[in-house]
Amino acid sequence: MSAFAGEARKLRILDWDIENRPLTYWVPDRPTAQITAIASMWVGDHDSLRIDYLLTPDSTEDDERDMLLRFVERYNEADMVTGHYIRRHDLPITNAMLYELDLPLLEPKLSCDTKLDMFKKADLPATQEFLIETLRPKCDMGFPIEKFHMSQTNWRAANRLTPEGLELTRRRVGSDVHAHTHLRERMLDLGYLKAPSMWNPGGGVSEVSEGRHR
Repeated sequence: MSAFAGEARKLRILDWDIENRPLTYWVPDRPTAQITAIASMWVGDHDSLRIDYLLTPDSTEDDERDMLLRFVERYNEADMVTGHYIRRHDLPITNAMLYELDLPLLEPKLSCDTKLDMFKKADLPATQEFLIETLRPKCDMGFPIEKFHMSQTNWRAANRLTPEGLELTRRRVGSDVHAHTHLRERMLDLGYLKAPSMWNPGGGVSEVSEGRHR
């Protein structure tokens, strides 16, 4: 086990994941995103897995604000957050929705990203599903972990917010967090992850001079 693995386990770490759907096109082939679900779990406490955000056809903007704030409350309690590709996907998309709904932005946070913090390699996928299949992490009861697979038909139902689609979204986002926490544990044991880094959403008081702004 690497030295980093031992240090990382002493922190209060929030493992989390979002699901999102395309909403509008702001340039050709570039859709904007709307979060459809957020799941999170304290590392080492599987009973803490919960879904703080599940978008339904009846959700209002006030509902979305309340759901986001439930997640942000957990985020603010964490010493570190972890997930797969969170620094370029989950964190900035969540921050964008907070901005759109006129809510305070996410605080800077130490982060462990199991895609971006991997060792250098080439010509192999780095998706969570591929890593789980390759490393074959096991849960506490000894059986292999699997990511809940979604077909294109499943995704279309999920993004339409149908009753069946909402259940698929719920299963997917919960599965992603549960599987990821075991995947990260396996990667730490193998020494595949570098030390965590700070994710900073920007904002705040600018350190650039007034003249530079002009």
